[in-house]
Amino acid sequence: MKLRPGPTVRSVLIDAGSGGVVLARKFLFLPPTTETIRNWATRLAAAVPQLQVVVAEDLAEAEQAIGEADAAFGTLPPPLLARAQKLRWLQAPAAAPPAGYYYPELVQHPVSVTNFRGIYNDHIAAHILAFLLAFARGLHRYLPQQLRKEWQPAPPDTGVVYLPESTALILGVGGIGGETARLCAAFGIRVIGIDARPQALPAGMIALHGPDRLDQLLPQADWVIMTIPHTPETEGLMNMERFRLMKSSAFLINIGRGMTVKLDDLNLALRAGMLGGAGLDVFEQEPLPPDHALWTAPNVLLTPHTAGYGPYLDERRLALIIDNAQRFVTGADLRNVVDKRLWF
Repeated sequence: MKLRPGPTVRSVLIDAGSGGVVLARKFLFLPPTTETIRNWATRLAAAVPQLQVVVAEDLAEAEQAIGEADAAFGTLPPPLLARAQKLRWLQAPAAAPPAGYYYPELVQHPVSVTNFRGIYNDHIAAHILAFLLAFARGLHRYLPQQLRKEWQPAPPDTGVVYLPESTALILGVGGIGGETARLCAAFGIRVIGIDARPQALPAGMIALHGPDRLDQLLPQADWVIMTIPHTPETEGLMNMERFRLMKSSAFLINIGRGMTVKLDDLNLALRAGMLGGAGLDVFEQEPLPPDHALWTAPNVLLTPHTAGYGPYLDERRLALIIDNAQRFVTGADLRNVVDKRLWF
C-alpha cells in the first residue's frame, strides 16, 4: 500500500523567521481517484509548495493518511472523520453535494467546508435562457410537430410570449441566479428574486426578497426559475399547493436540484392545464425512469442533468482549489465557505 504524493511535494519547510524546521501542511485527495485528480495533485503541489500533497487511491490509504491531513478534497465518510484529528479544511467535490454529505458529525466538526460555487454560472444561465426562449417562441409545440412531419403554424398573435411584458421570478440568487437575471433583463424581462441570504441586488434585477414572500410573488411570475440547492428547507418546495398559485400560462424551469420539485404534482398540474409548461434538467430520481409520466406530459422540455456542461470546468475547479490552498497556508479567509447547517 503506497500513498502517492505529487512529484514536487516539499516534506519540510524552512521557517525563515525562527530558523527552525516545520512539517508541511498535508493536503489529502480522498478516493475515488481519477487521472484528473492525479493531475490536480501534481499541479497543486507545484503551485503551493508549502503543501505536502497526497493522493489516496483507496479507502485503506485514506485511513492511513487522514490522521495527519490538515486539508482534504472529496467525500469524507464518518469513519474517516473520526480519525481526522488535524483536519481544518475540506473541499467538497461539487457545488451542491448530494443529501447526506453534510451529516451531523461533519456539521459539528470544526472543519471548514468549501464548494465549487461559481464555476458553472455562465453555462447554467445559458441553459436556463435556452429553455426560456424555446418556450417563449413555441418550440416546445413545434418540436413534436416536426417529429410527426406536420406543418401547423400557430396564429401570428398567439403561441409566443412577449418577453418585455413578462416577469421572471428567480428562486436562488447566487452566481447562477445573478447571471440569469442579467441575461433575462437583456431581453426586457422584469426580474425579481428570492434568496435565503439576500445580498446585493444583481444587475438586471429590480427587487430581491426573502423566502417568506414566495407565495405572494408566485402569482406575478410568467417564469419561475429555480436555481436553489437541496436542503431540508427546500425539499419539495414546489408542490401542488404552489402550482395552484402560479398563472396557468406560467412556465417552471428547474436547473437546481431535483428534490426541490414534487414531480408527481408537477405532472398532474401540467396535464390539468394549471401551468404553461416546464423545463427540467434535474429530477427527484435520476435517471428519470422510462415509465415516468413526465416523459409524455404536455409542454415539457427535459434535459438529462446537463445544464452545467461546458468547457473549462476542470480548470476552474483546480484554480479554485489552488487559490484556497494558498489562502489556507497563509491564514487568509477561504472562498466559498459553506454553512454546514444549511448545506450551502
